[in-house]
Amino acid sequence: MNTIEKKEGTPLLSIYFTAGYPTLDSTISIAKKLEEAGADFLEIGFPYSDPVADGPVIQHSSEIALENGMTLEKLFDQLNDLREHISIPVFLMGYFNPVLQFGVEKFCEACKNVGVAGAIIPDLPMDEYEDFYKGTFEKNGVANVFIVTPQTSTERIRKIDSLSRSFIYLLSSNATTGKTLDVGDNTAAYFKRVNDLHLKNPLIVGFGISDKTTFQKATRDTAGAIIGTAFVKRLKDQDYLNQIPAFISSIKA
Repeated sequence: MNTIEKKEGTPLLSIYFTAGYPTLDSTISIAKKLEEAGADFLEIGFPYSDPVADGPVIQHSSEIALENGMTLEKLFDQLNDLREHISIPVFLMGYFNPVLQFGVEKFCEACKNVGVAGAIIPDLPMDEYEDFYKGTFEKNGVANVFIVTPQTSTERIRKIDSLSRSFIYLLSSNATTGKTLDVGDNTAAYFKRVNDLHLKNPLIVGFGISDKTTFQKATRDTAGAIIGTAFVKRLKDQDYLNQIPAFISSIKA
């Protein structure tokens, strides 16, 4: 069963932020404000010391989070009463190395116990997931979210769809995070090509969405989009919690 349900005529908005940034204990307060403001689902990043796919803003947030003492153990402690505060779906996003060190089975069990819907682990190969970890994820009801790029073949996309239990993360480009989305003819054709496959899982676009204009462009042929860098930038401000409602309404209004 999908944990993300496409809304007819209303694209879904997901917000990414890094656990432990700007302060070690800010994770739940940010999540609550985002839900109250109208975010449809959340992606909480767990920091890693070598975030190669991230742009400078998210890299910096990971560095600060690690300096603050954030770990997967600490994050799951913070999320222990997640469902007392948050009703929208929550996904964890990060690199495979911390998950492997934590223990894949322990990670999936912890996600199940705190009510996390799934995980986005970009550097976990699809074949490796299928051969070694699929049973563990599915046993615990944790969706593994796969990433599709402009270079992904139709055959591979259909395979990803068959393995997916929530949504497909449609990368707008092969750039790092933080680049501005430019939906030219090639990108628009790529979104339409994947949409025309009529996959069973919703398509959610990530990378480069920063405001209402780019959000609307990204969701013409998809179920929704994710904003990360543009939101994380705002967490540097002292009054960041009170700015969240205006930020969400500026995109969804």
